[in-house]
Amino acid sequence: MLFNVLCTLIAVHVLSEIPPAPPRNVHVDNWLLTWLPTTEEEEVTYTAQYSSFDSDVWTDVPACVHISLNCCNVISTKAEGELGCVMLRVQAERRGLTSTPVKACSRNGDSCTPDFSLTAVPGSLTVHLSRNHSLALEHGEHVKHRVYYGKEGEPRQEYGDVVASVTIRELLEGQRYCTEVQYVFFDMPVGLATCTQCEVIPKSRKDSKQSGIIAAVVLAVVLLVLIPVLAYFIIFQRGTIKQWLTPYRIPKDFFLETFPKNRLLISSHTEEHCHVIYSISPEELRE
Repeated sequence: MLFNVLCTLIAVHVLSEIPPAPPRNVHVDNWLLTWLPTTEEEEVTYTAQYSSFDSDVWTDVPACVHISLNCCNVISTKAEGELGCVMLRVQAERRGLTSTPVKACSRNGDSCTPDFSLTAVPGSLTVHLSRNHSLALEHGEHVKHRVYYGKEGEPRQEYGDVVASVTIRELLEGQRYCTEVQYVFFDMPVGLATCTQCEVIPKSRKDSKQSGIIAAVVLAVVLLVLIPVLAYFIIFQRGTIKQWLTPYRIPKDFFLETFPKNRLLISSHTEEHCHVIYSISPEELRE
């Protein structure tokens, strides 16, 4: 009994030393920061932090420190960031232990987050971007779009910094690829990155086209072979064809005559003439 109690205490102590799981699906919508908790433990709290593009320091959002809720209004951070843009992240806390911070993304394009759309074609994915945004109008080509992409479920890789729309090529057909976009100012990230958007790269129709071409070639070969053969039989074997098509005549002597001339008449017993015996005398019997 004592051994079981000791094991339980040790397990509780070990588990208490493990940091809590980080929050999931951290995103911002109209300056409302929202996330999903990964645990239902009552002791777990959450803290939101912000950082400007020209600083590596993360500062707690005053209204979002050690809260048990899964949302927080972060509009106060807008005035704190350079260019009016900040990056946000959320971390879970329990008994002085903190989880890995998770950066927030923005679901809606605004002055600090690009607005983009995707078009998938066989082998490539086009990221449609606009130059007509407030940062570009104010700072020109010093502000660019940093594009990240990768297969769904795999880490994103950086494609590069571009001014306008870009096409990512040599992608695997039938696979689902996801992208994120973020503004950069003098090669430094600005504001929130977009939330992930994904598209399936469609398969090309090369196979169907090739099948159609093969069928057409086979049909042409068959016609090239069949037409001369038909022409040969029609021109040079006309008599043979007529003979094949003429109905077969059965010889007259093949049939048996229905009524032969020499018939054998067989008389029946009913035609015999008999005398009727009326009486028999003893003398006739002796004879």
